[in-house]
Amino acid sequence: MSRPATFVPPSGARAYRLGTARGEFAVIDAGTPVKGTALLLPGFTGSKEDFISLHEPLAAAGYRTVAVDGRGQYESPGPRDDETPYAQAELAQDVLAQADALTDRPGERFHLLGHSFGGQVARAAVLLAPARFRSLTLVASGPAEISPSQQQRVKLLRDALAVMDMDQVWEAIRALDPPEDAEGDLDAGLDDQEDLRRRWLGNSPAQLTVAGRLLCEEPDRVAELAAVRLPVHVLSGERDDTWPVPLLDDMAVRLEAHRTVVPGAEHSPNADRPLETAEALAAFWDRVVVG
Repeated sequence: MSRPATFVPPSGARAYRLGTARGEFAVIDAGTPVKGTALLLPGFTGSKEDFISLHEPLAAAGYRTVAVDGRGQYESPGPRDDETPYAQAELAQDVLAQADALTDRPGERFHLLGHSFGGQVARAAVLLAPARFRSLTLVASGPAEISPSQQQRVKLLRDALAVMDMDQVWEAIRALDPPEDAEGDLDAGLDDQEDLRRRWLGNSPAQLTVAGRLLCEEPDRVAELAAVRLPVHVLSGERDDTWPVPLLDDMAVRLEAHRTVVPGAEHSPNADRPLETAEALAAFWDRVVVG
């Protein structure tokens, strides 16, 4: 579970509901698009707040950043029982609708970034409409399904969701992963656990169930993405249990992508080392703008 430093938007950022042709999505929107706009997609069990520490440094670098709760994530509405709207193709269409709603200029292209599961959704959106984007950044998001150990964890969660309500699952997570044993997953960076609990309870069980299944079944689509010839940035921490770092290295080679490993970061470099991550993102986007 990701661990944002805070749930309070930084100075100059706006939290609001973005109206699109496919419904409303909760966003945090910051900065002026001097150099461009980036759309940021969070990962499994995460939210737009996972990018909260990136907004100020990226705004200073000349970029508008819009972090989005996907359909059924935290503060974006979505059905709690019907799994159909959470198919990957549907989520990809949501991304295109979000991009449409964020601009008045026909044909404006966005930098797209996806963390973990959000990277799979971002890749699907790029493959659906590559002309809509300037670049794709995959943050701790690998070529195909997650590692076997993480598949076991996701299966436990999906099994729990099938027989327990969200509050009961939260309590089970807390019991199985107490603060003294967890790697900071539920405690680091937040004094008030109610913020994390509130986010968890805001998620749609159907969304979590489908996302978990997709994480475990995603095919390798690297060759498809490479054929698009869009500038790609593969960014990760120096340790990752969800997709091992050597696997991410190999994916970057296959994509002829720019590669960044953020020292001291793990599966969420955007939260673990936000300043270093923001610097790497801005440097990559600057190269795309110049190129």
